[in-house]
Amino acid sequence: MTADILWLLLLALSVFACILSGVPVLLAIAGAPTLVALLAALFGHFDLIFFQAVPQRVYGVMTNPLLLAVPLFVLMGLLLEKSRQAELMLKSLTSVLGGNQTALALSVVLVSALIAASTGIIGATIVMLGTITLPALLSAGVNRRMSSGLICASGTLGQIIPPSIILILLGDQISNAYFEAQQAAGNFAPDPVTVGDLFAGALLPGLLLVALYAGYVVIRLRKTPQTSPEVPAEPAITVGELVRNIAPTLGLIVAVLGSILVGIATPTEAASVGVAGAVLIAAGGQGGRTARLAILCAGLAVLLLVLRQTGHFGLEFSGGRVVLSLKTLISAVLACAAFGLLLANMSSLFRSGIFIPALRETISITGMIFGIVVAASILSLVFRGFNGDEHVAELLEALPGGPLGMLALTMLVIFLLGFILEFVEIIFIVVPIVGPIILQSDISPVWFAILIALNLQTSFLTPPFGFALFYYRSVAPPEIRTSEIYMAVIPFVAIQLLALALVAFFPGLSTWLPDVLF
Repeated sequence: MTADILWLLLLALSVFACILSGVPVLLAIAGAPTLVALLAALFGHFDLIFFQAVPQRVYGVMTNPLLLAVPLFVLMGLLLEKSRQAELMLKSLTSVLGGNQTALALSVVLVSALIAASTGIIGATIVMLGTITLPALLSAGVNRRMSSGLICASGTLGQIIPPSIILILLGDQISNAYFEAQQAAGNFAPDPVTVGDLFAGALLPGLLLVALYAGYVVIRLRKTPQTSPEVPAEPAITVGELVRNIAPTLGLIVAVLGSILVGIATPTEAASVGVAGAVLIAAGGQGGRTARLAILCAGLAVLLLVLRQTGHFGLEFSGGRVVLSLKTLISAVLACAAFGLLLANMSSLFRSGIFIPALRETISITGMIFGIVVAASILSLVFRGFNGDEHVAELLEALPGGPLGMLALTMLVIFLLGFILEFVEIIFIVVPIVGPIILQSDISPVWFAILIALNLQTSFLTPPFGFALFYYRSVAPPEIRTSEIYMAVIPFVAIQLLALALVAFFPGLSTWLPDVLF
């Protein structure tokens, strides 16, 4: 065993020991490798010149235009959650679809899928589901274990159904790994892998997972009595109320995802549109004059889009300068009017105490994500300083089965890491190490990314550090024991692994739609 391997083992043990000891993850991922590197440098086994690349990597992370979509999508989801729009949609659909055990349980899955596509914030989704639907499920006769597992699993759909933070972060890392792999293979002009490819690739697997959840619900509840005298009567809502409560959010989903999938906007541009749309939806929910301003702003935005697509809106240029024509003046006036109306709606959210809490939480979440990204880059530098990438390449190439054998081992490692690490750490630790090696073969980078995303989704349900379990525990009644929650999610983890296996055996589930669209 060489000195490099011994130091790599010490590096792995120190990182995991720090994480399990309760040290903040950011400090564990960045601090432990730094200390190991300094110790190894004393013995002449590490060149500290590797740390000269840290400022460049930090600068690269903070100036990455793709990663700018992360705080924007987080803010969009939090605005919808803080303004109770997602909750309103949840209550409306539950009221319409509820009635018996099966219908009520299916409504949880359906509503979760819609919320996933609009907010994608796991904590908010599970807290809402636990607060609103858990009492109804228990009153309808659905047992505690089934109700708990259904709510925890449905709340994690936002991690695979786009727009998803996991897919954005994966898009950045898979793109870098694929470019590095293709350069090593002699292809110096590979087709880029974009977040749009991953969003399109995740759509069918996400819907497949929703269908598998729904099928499991129907099978489990098929033999149970479908009525219960204890079910509270839900106030009926009209079709008009249902449309009014759901249509704005559905419109926002179509605008954001549609603009990415058809190539009109980049993920960052679509995320900015999503934030503006979330501001209007949140302001519109306050009623009165604010709602009228929100409707006026939304109508003007749609008008500008139509005029832009028909060529009647936009600035005219000549010789690199703006021409003060009638079209330019009208376009500038309309754009300023739309922006002014948007600011007016934002001011109403400031006054109502919605915008500042959402902004504060966005900064907290974004800071955590970017901190881990920077810390993971330090870990990656130390890992490469010990020639870890070469040792991993030798290990993977020695596996039976070639590239598929490498892929199988990678999936197993990611699944096991999901028990003790967060998805951000796994993405920025594992993908830069194994991605350039695996993607030198004929394995599709989109397929590889979607397999990782499906695998990472299980990390939210696997104890002891599954986030979904913590969030659900905070709203579940005391009579539901923690051990029951752990047992409740086992069937749904199995369903997620089944979905992972189906996508693994049928790659077209993840590659067909990107091929059609792009």
